[in-house]
Amino acid sequence: MATPDSDMSPPAAPNPAAASPPPPTAHLGDLALTFLRLGTITFGGPAAHVALMEDEFVRRRRWLTHAELLDMLAVANCIPGPSSTELAIFIGYRRAGLRGLLIAGTCFILPAALLVGILAWAYVRYGSLPVTGAILYGVKPVVIAVIVQAIWRLGRTAVKTWLLGAVALAAGAASFLGAPPLAVLVLSGLALLVARSATIRRNSPPLLPLLVPAPSLLAALTTTSAATAATTLPGAISLARIFLTFLKVGSLLFGSGYVLLAFLRTELVERLGFPEAKLLDAVAVGQITPGPVFTTATFIGYVMAGPLGALVATIGIFLPAFVLVALCGPFLPRLRQSPRMSAFLDGLNAASLALIAVVTWQLASAALVDIPTVVMAAVAAAILLFRPVNSAWLVLAGGVLGVVLPHH
Repeated sequence: MATPDSDMSPPAAPNPAAASPPPPTAHLGDLALTFLRLGTITFGGPAAHVALMEDEFVRRRRWLTHAELLDMLAVANCIPGPSSTELAIFIGYRRAGLRGLLIAGTCFILPAALLVGILAWAYVRYGSLPVTGAILYGVKPVVIAVIVQAIWRLGRTAVKTWLLGAVALAAGAASFLGAPPLAVLVLSGLALLVARSATIRRNSPPLLPLLVPAPSLLAALTTTSAATAATTLPGAISLARIFLTFLKVGSLLFGSGYVLLAFLRTELVERLGFPEAKLLDAVAVGQITPGPVFTTATFIGYVMAGPLGALVATIGIFLPAFVLVALCGPFLPRLRQSPRMSAFLDGLNAASLALIAVVTWQLASAALVDIPTVVMAAVAAAILLFRPVNSAWLVLAGGVLGVVLPHH
């Protein structure tokens, strides 16, 4: 166990050459196919998405280290938008520059957007949703096992000292009691920064402000644009209004799918008169389909204005994520070179892992509902522990078992 003094020492300076993004010479086709596959099988929300990316890119492909993945996740959690999608975009940027950023993000979103669009078509045509409960019955227990394995592997990097362990426990407790995720993350980073302040040189440049102006400026611009649209496009909901509404949501939203519901209710039900029952159906579709829950926008856009409405809503809600990652990506190597920001990121990493653990506990209470689901989770965990395999196959096997096994 580390001593108190060992935690207070500043982190070793990283090698800038090792931290900088490689030239965009990676096989873009491989990058596209990998994220298309992940976008097709990543059930379970952001925690599961992070776990599957850790398995794919750290354990199997070795494109990243655990530390690099945690740094990307920490920054993604501190900017608006879907954090797991932003993590995918960061990985694409790290692997192949701006082209990789566009390919990774688009391919991760595309399968879910297409599936949600098909469900929206069925919903508009038949007035109901296809049944997916049987598939989710088998997928959810396997996803719990995958997440737990990822927490264990990432935890060995994120929680290296007693102080980081204390920060993680405090962050988990605060999240469990209902504290806002962004507040938990920022306070955890500041706590570790203060704890290490005695060993950080006074002339070290503070780089945290570099992450703040971009989200604030983008949010201000989209809020103004949405307000302008509201005054110039009364009455029928036009494609421009749909786009600007979802652009605003994507620029301002932090947090989970439940926070997304609150934002969408304000923007759509209260301001545009969208039926609340259809909004709840849209959020349900976003939760039960693989990939980002933000594809809820695809469903709503289709209900509002057909296929073009689905397209502009999807582009609107995800566009800020691409812009913000493109702005923040070049600064990631510099953040670790600053002792202040390195301490802040260490606190963010520990808190991010704690937030994932709390979400996993909540997911487990809904996923492990009977003896078969407990057995599936235990078997999946044992396979991952003793005979590591591609977790995607386990998720698919869980879906098949969910269809085959009898359940209520």
